[in-house]
This record gives sequence, C-alpha cells and structure tokens, in this order.
Amino acid sequence: MARFVLAIDQGTTGSTVALVDERGLLQASCNVEFAQHFPQPGWVEHDPQAIWASVEKALTSVLRKKLCKPSDIVAIGITNQRETSVLWDKSSGESPCNAIVWQCRRTADFCRELKAQGAEREVRRRSGLLLDPYFSASKFRWMLKNVPAARRLLKAGKLAAGTVDSYLLWRLTRGAVHGTDVSNASRTSLMNLKRCAWDSQLLDLFAVPESILPEIGPSSGVLGVTQGVRGLPDGIPIAGIAGDQQAALFGQTAFAVGDAKCTFGTGSFILMNTGEAPVQSKAGLLTTVAWQLSGENTNYALEGGAFVCGAAVQWLRDGLKLIRKASEVEALAASVDDHAGVEFVPALTGLGAPYWSPEARGLITGITRGSERGHIARATLDAMALQNVDILSTMEQELV
Repeated sequence: MARFVLAIDQGTTGSTVALVDERGLLQASCNVEFAQHFPQPGWVEHDPQAIWASVEKALTSVLRKKLCKPSDIVAIGITNQRETSVLWDKSSGESPCNAIVWQCRRTADFCRELKAQGAEREVRRRSGLLLDPYFSASKFRWMLKNVPAARRLLKAGKLAAGTVDSYLLWRLTRGAVHGTDVSNASRTSLMNLKRCAWDSQLLDLFAVPESILPEIGPSSGVLGVTQGVRGLPDGIPIAGIAGDQQAALFGQTAFAVGDAKCTFGTGSFILMNTGEAPVQSKAGLLTTVAWQLSGENTNYALEGGAFVCGAAVQWLRDGLKLIRKASEVEALAASVDDHAGVEFVPALTGLGAPYWSPEARGLITGITRGSERGHIARATLDAMALQNVDILSTMEQELV
C-alpha cells in the first residue's frame, strides 16, 4: 500500500497543502490566498475563519487530483507563519476578533514603555527575544485589553489563544487538542528559552493568563489525530509542527552547528544552527528554538529577519498597480539597465533585524522625470537583497 504525508504550510498571504510520497517526492500541491486587512496604518490583520477556509480549499483541491486515497495518508505536518496571534472560543471555534499578524505594529507604544522601564534585558534573558511588537505577547495583551468579547470569554473560561499552528491543530482535531511546539512557542516572548515552558514572570509582565495558552510539546511527535476534517478520515496523526522558518532550516538539512539558510517569502529570514546551546546575541539578532525532536535535546538558532520582501512585490501589484501578477516583476525590473538612482527602503511595517525600528516607514527616493515603473521594480528587488546583506553582515560579526 502506498503511503503519503500531507503537509500544511499556512503562510502570511495564503495556505499551501502538499502531498508527499514515502520517497519524499512532491506529488501535488495547491495554494489558496486569503484577504489581508489593514484597518489602520501599520496594522495588519487576518480573519481566522478565512485562514481555515483557505486550508480546507487547498486540501480539497489536492484530494480531487485522486493521486491517493484519503486512507493512504498516514501523517499530517504543519508549518506556519509564526508570531501571528489568534483568539477563539473553545466551545464554538468562533474568534472574538481578527488575528493580529506578525507584521502589525499596533503595540509599538507599549513595547517602548516596557523598554523605558528597563524590562528588555530580562525579557531577552528569559525568552531570547527583543521587546518588539513583532512577537505574540504584546498582541495577546492588546486583544485581551481592547476586545470586550475576548474578556467575556476569558471570564467564562472559554477563551483559547495561540499562534496559527495551535489554531489549525485545534481545528484539525475538532477541539480535542490545544497545543503548540517549542519552535512556535519560542516566538511569543512568553516561553522560557532554556526550560521550554511558559515563564511566569513573562506572563505577568504581558498580563497573559497561562490558562488560555496551549500546551508546549516537541516539534516531532504525535500531537493529535484528525476528527471531522472534510475529505479526510478520522484518526490521521498530526505528527509534526514547526514555525515556517525553523521548518525551512530543518528542511534544508542544516543539522550542523554553523549551518544556515535564507528563506524569501512575505519577509526574508536567515537562521543559523547553534546546536544545543542558545547563543545570546549582542548585535540585534534573535535567539530562538530551532526544533526539538521527540526524546532528544532542544536545538537552537540565531535569527535575523526582514519583514517585507515578497510583500513589497505584492504591494507593487495591489497597492501601486504597477503589475498585474507578482511574476511580472522580474521582467519589469529587467526592462531597465539599472535602478537609475531610485532607492526603496521597504519599511512598510517597520524595520526588523538588525535595526528593530517599528516606527520606520517605507521610503522611495531618487525619483526624477526620467524615472519609470521599471526603476521602482528594480529598486524593490535590490532592496530585498540588500536587507539580507545587513542581516548576514551582522551575523558574521556576531560569530567572530
């Protein structure tokens, strides 16, 4: 009997479901985009129901290809956009508000207040992360403080919180499992990096009750089984979860200390394996969990990320209407010899590593009467690369 693994890659702009055979070869995949919501400048939201609907639609499309029987699927793996924060009702699955996306900067003032109080050093020591609205803790706090329906659910003991992997795991198991893995939990600013457990002092600092958070488990191991998923039989093990960037590090076989990868998507992220010892950065990099295999020690990584890379191309398409499809950007950029002095700083949702400036905003300079669409496209692609030069240079200095 042929056996297959179903992989769910829940990303910032869409969800991909892939069918992989036992040789590790891709047999089918489908990506479904969903709406991005920008209620105020610097704010980014997703509708959790739209996220789940995109996963269901992609799954249905893959199964319609009839390359295998649903009963031939022996395991499901999840990888996901990481810091995006979701609240939902444990009894109904409905969310009291939209998810706050990792790109969202609405909690910048609160993070700045904590920095002024001198809290960043302890946050970094315990979680490995800087005080920045990028991470989940301040997002959870904002929702609990500003969404009355969330407070009512909390008071009634019905509120669940988590990153997107937790939400998908809950939906795939029909509410039987509220869990997460160490790689995603390490992105919340609420997990103790060394103990891989929720940290009481961090929970108090951000006013997030531990009771609403998922149970933390390893990245590899059976976390639950399917129940009531359209098109799939009950009982398929959900046997692996990892944040998208950590999954990419593992998928690129970066198993040795010093191995690194760079992934381009909505943003771009460089991760370097540092082995079983967390390395505290002094130069604007993050210390994070890479993965934890069942029964083995935790692996750690250094990370630097640029928030806007592929999202800049999406903005050229949807915001400026310079292109109709994202794939057209390369030909448009190649239509000119160079950027002709046009420079683009793609700080559309602030700047990440190594600057960590949530208030920064995008900037296009050097425009003249001779500037064309192609120059802006060329400057956009240049910016995608140059952001990573900054990160890699910082990482090299850190490891000298």
